[in-house]
Amino acid sequence: MLASSVGFLTGYIVPFLIVLTLIVFIHELGHYLAGRWSGIGITAFSIGFGPEIIGFNDRHGTRWKLSAIPLGGYVKFLGDEDAASIPDYDALAALPEAERKRTFLGAALWKRAITVAAGPIANFLLAIAIFAVMFSIYGRQVADPIVAEVRPGSAAEAAGVRPGDLLVALDGNPVATFDDVRRYVSVRPELKITVTVRRDGADLDLPMTPQRTEITDQFGNKIELGLIGIVTNQETGNFRVVEYGPLEAVGQGVLQSWHIVTGTFDYLSNLVMGRMKADQLGGPIRVAQASGQMATLGVAALLQLAAVLSVSIGLLNLMPVPVLDGGHLMFYAVEAIRGRPVGPGAQEIAFRIGMALVLMLMVFATWNDISMLLG
Repeated sequence: MLASSVGFLTGYIVPFLIVLTLIVFIHELGHYLAGRWSGIGITAFSIGFGPEIIGFNDRHGTRWKLSAIPLGGYVKFLGDEDAASIPDYDALAALPEAERKRTFLGAALWKRAITVAAGPIANFLLAIAIFAVMFSIYGRQVADPIVAEVRPGSAAEAAGVRPGDLLVALDGNPVATFDDVRRYVSVRPELKITVTVRRDGADLDLPMTPQRTEITDQFGNKIELGLIGIVTNQETGNFRVVEYGPLEAVGQGVLQSWHIVTGTFDYLSNLVMGRMKADQLGGPIRVAQASGQMATLGVAALLQLAAVLSVSIGLLNLMPVPVLDGGHLMFYAVEAIRGRPVGPGAQEIAFRIGMALVLMLMVFATWNDISMLLG
């Protein structure tokens, strides 16, 4: 029993906390650096919530601390009532004019917007940096989009795809590698697409509909995606590793991060249209499981998971939901249009609604996690 508990702790919880701490630290560091640059006073920088475990004060008066509940973090600005950056209007009114200008609420609108947006932007930059380093060190394995085999009964067979066909475009979008094909098709289950193949020097447009298919990955996790039923191999696809210089690696990091963004929106679109099930939405349990699984493949795999999660958290925080960074930006957009901020009462109601929505999403995702574990 003790051995299994230790194994669970070292195999799942520790990798999960390493990944989460890295992502949260970079996110909050974005807020912190932008706030400092904007001249806004910062009273606390915390990794985790709840009681402080350990910390120190820097020469600018900021308390840097590690807190007891390691599931997030926050930067608390001067004049904030709590970690959610809700202003303490009574405390603000009691401050001298010079000090009030150093509060978050007293800062110019554009400074507040930059400070809030800097958190998600830092998440995207972290992902780009991780991918760039990985591409610089390991390169990227690619294969030509040439068909070696067509699965019987597949969408590709029904459309007339043959072994030896070179895929050159999907819905008019050029493809260069077999991964380009897989990525495009996987997020379009039950959605008609046009595959352009080159055969005997002529281009043919072949309409087909990827089949929604449940597959099992190497760790036994079930994943739902779209498949058209084509396969390549070493001989036909010319598998090879492409190496990149520093600037090329950064460009590939940007592209890889963009693929995650578009893939996320494609999944949400499929969810709304009923082409995919919501049981693939995961919460902390599933993230911990994925962290443990990636850790078994090495540090590089765990870092790439951190990059994927960093993009996802950046996107999540940009959602126009009060409590999230996107909710704050939404209020600032309204303020820019109206010429005055949204009233305290309206903000408080909106934040309560936003908190309820976030909690409902967390409960739903955690329920999916538990259902997955129970089989």
